[in-house]
Amino acid sequence: MLETKKFSPPRQRAFDARFDAQKIAFGPVVFHCVRYAWKRGMLEALAEAGERGITLEALEATGRWTRYALKLVLESCLSAGVVLIEAGRWQLDKTGFCLISDDITRINFDFVHDVCYQGLFELERSLDAGKPLGLAHLGDWTSIYPVLSQLPEPARSSWFAFDHHYSDTSFPDILPDVFATVPRRLMDIGANTGKFSLAALAHDARVELHLVDLPLQLAAAEVNLTEAGHRDRASFHPRDLLDPAVPLPSGMDLVWMSQFLSCFGEEQIASIFRRVKDCLGPNGHVLVMDTFWDRQRYDIAAYCLINTSPYFTAMASGNSKVYESTDYIRLAEAAGLRLQTVRDGIGYCHSLMRFVLA
Repeated sequence: MLETKKFSPPRQRAFDARFDAQKIAFGPVVFHCVRYAWKRGMLEALAEAGERGITLEALEATGRWTRYALKLVLESCLSAGVVLIEAGRWQLDKTGFCLISDDITRINFDFVHDVCYQGLFELERSLDAGKPLGLAHLGDWTSIYPVLSQLPEPARSSWFAFDHHYSDTSFPDILPDVFATVPRRLMDIGANTGKFSLAALAHDARVELHLVDLPLQLAAAEVNLTEAGHRDRASFHPRDLLDPAVPLPSGMDLVWMSQFLSCFGEEQIASIFRRVKDCLGPNGHVLVMDTFWDRQRYDIAAYCLINTSPYFTAMASGNSKVYESTDYIRLAEAAGLRLQTVRDGIGYCHSLMRFVLA
């Protein structure tokens, strides 16, 4: 029997549900008002005022904002629980403190605004067409992955901050898993700028790294590995894995894929798993690290992951998403691999799956 999954509180009243519905309806409006208050320093001013708070007149007297802007924006923030008014004085509420001090909140906010917001207006057309039609708001491209290093600012910085913040916190924790079987030929598929490869090469002086990605990403990775003095133990394999006929280098002891398969649709993931299976040596292993919304301990993580999926639709590929763990397991098993172990709670929200030949 399948378990019930829901994010609404138990025994929710109809009135509360109706209020939540209005929050969704006005969500884009509140987003922009809160962002204005944050980026233009209103929230910081309230933080500096502390528990005593500050009057609207005092805020206006600084000359940084008009009374009209203050009232309009702060009232929207009030409705969202970002600020509060006590005895006529404005104060920062707990959610407001998160906005100005919590790294992951800031990174998510910038990612949604700088990378996704305009493009998400094309979500309906993207879903119908199976293409990332919202990407046109950033440039004339058919997919975001080959052009990540060419994105206009601030989208480029916000994209890499988002990607690295979620993945980098996980790398130190997984290196013992990577080297548990003492691999000598290790392949990093979706190597991007080479952050994992650098960590692996620094961890074991005997390992040989094979980096697989699109040419632009590998060019950046090669620069980084050269600067770190590890270029001599690395081989670079430019591949467009959207082409099911493109093979992978063979005889690998271990294949590593981190936040990579979620860039593809199910048919493409199935094809990649089949090619990974074919490239393994006799006792080869496959490690897949990704963010699965169904394996999160807290609803806050699942919420963020689920609502990252529309980015993949409108901006990235048109057919990928943040998957449930059971989707990967099903597709890997169909390709001739067997799940051996799963470890959750890595970094912010990652899980690590180990597959072997079936």
